[in-house]
Amino acid sequence: MGAPPGLGRPPSLLGVTIRRATVLGRFFLGYGTVLSVLMGVSLAVSSGSAFPSAFPFLLPVFGSVGSMGALTVFTSDRIKGALEYMLAYGIPARRIFAEVLAACLVLVTIIVCVAVGAGVGAYLARGHAPSLALAQGLGLYAIPMTYASAAFATTVGMYWTALSSPSMGMSSPIGVAPLIGILPPVIVLLSITALAASGGVSSPDAAWRIGVLAMVTVTAVTVGLLASIGHLLRQERLLSPS
Repeated sequence: MGAPPGLGRPPSLLGVTIRRATVLGRFFLGYGTVLSVLMGVSLAVSSGSAFPSAFPFLLPVFGSVGSMGALTVFTSDRIKGALEYMLAYGIPARRIFAEVLAACLVLVTIIVCVAVGAGVGAYLARGHAPSLALAQGLGLYAIPMTYASAAFATTVGMYWTALSSPSMGMSSPIGVAPLIGILPPVIVLLSITALAASGGVSSPDAAWRIGVLAMVTVTAVTVGLLASIGHLLRQERLLSPS
């Protein structure tokens, strides 16, 4: 399905998608940001020296919740027939998915910057010195996993929206996607806790390796889903269900 004659390559809708995701997803964005900030500041005030190990493992659980505005845009466009219009003007399905995913990552960036700034700022304000463990935890696991979990939830949500008749409530893709996003970091957190209790994790480095492996796995699955759009998803699935 190509673009109409004389129009050339369709312009990018990335900027519009980001703005719409911010507006339509303002509840998710505010909710995820507030939860992440409260969690970070609470840990900084109450946990003391445990903050460098606790904060990085909990940030991805709360951080990915606020990125659902991008999926809201995708779902709304499918219901209203906007995706059908985009396809008719030559915008490929993979580009639609990529722009929605990019909007998701922009929203995650807002949450991560605010949450890390507030949490680490409160930790330092309490008189604690910056540590290599905190830098490693944030750089190797917490921040990448927050992005990976949000991207995974949004990608699965877009597939779900395309393959089903979108409905409102917790049974809809938008209702369930936040749970999909927090699932990987929660599994990592529970796995490390269980292994530590049994003596299977004897050092922080071993815990970070488990987290990094999980993050790489989630990222690989997300990239695989995006790369397989043409094989797994017919364009007819993006048309309005009405």
